[in-house]
Amino acid sequence: MRWVRFSRDGVTSYGSLDGDAITEIGGEPWAGISPTGRTHRLSDVKLEVPVIPRTFYCAGINYASHIREMAHKRGVEPVFPEKADIGYRANNALIAHNEPVVIPHHAPPKVNYEGELVVIIGKQVKHLTEATAMSCVFGYTIGNDVSERTWQRGDRTFWRGKNTDTFKPMGPWIETGVDLDAMETTIRVNGREDLRFKTNDMIFGIAHYIATITKYLTLYPGDVIWMGTDGTSPDLVDGDVVEVELTGIGVLRNPFVRASA
Repeated sequence: MRWVRFSRDGVTSYGSLDGDAITEIGGEPWAGISPTGRTHRLSDVKLEVPVIPRTFYCAGINYASHIREMAHKRGVEPVFPEKADIGYRANNALIAHNEPVVIPHHAPPKVNYEGELVVIIGKQVKHLTEATAMSCVFGYTIGNDVSERTWQRGDRTFWRGKNTDTFKPMGPWIETGVDLDAMETTIRVNGREDLRFKTNDMIFGIAHYIATITKYLTLYPGDVIWMGTDGTSPDLVDGDVVEVELTGIGVLRNPFVRASA
């Protein structure tokens, strides 16, 4: 099933999407479905970020080719993780499908995309095993972990290189039924395919990450885990449009603009 978070006439709601028809519900889809009786056309609403997470987790360096290519760019030997590398991102950076990524006017020119599978948690859990980890997953969406590499390398934390306002497009919706093993990630810049990889070809998979996180931390409904990316990105400039497509979910599209001041 496909779920959208949308706004119309100043009111934000969830609804199930079937073709162009949205059936509105009260509350959140993982908290029990309560239809309101209202329906909308997709073309008549504004799609919002599909969830505002309580906690925004991310998987670091989780694809082998990404590690090799980033190491090559820096002129160093690749170092592969021995365990799941778990980090955080900031909600202030979230934007929806079709909203612009705004590059600060003083930012260095090393702005890159990172197309990622996003896992949506559907219930409160702790102390899961890899065998039980997937039981807490409600669905999936798409993320673009926009990164400014000069800031990322120069700061002791990723506070601005990863978390500048608008640097985290997510959407366009939540899909509950996907085939992870058949899924491919395709990224296009200005309509041209720039990168394609097997989405589930991760060093550490979703179940491993969930089991590792819940050994120490409680996951709550609406939390998200961004699962990392493969390959490398060109440096993006004002006017570029990036599309991240995941098989069975859809396309997340965002223009990039550089602020004038």
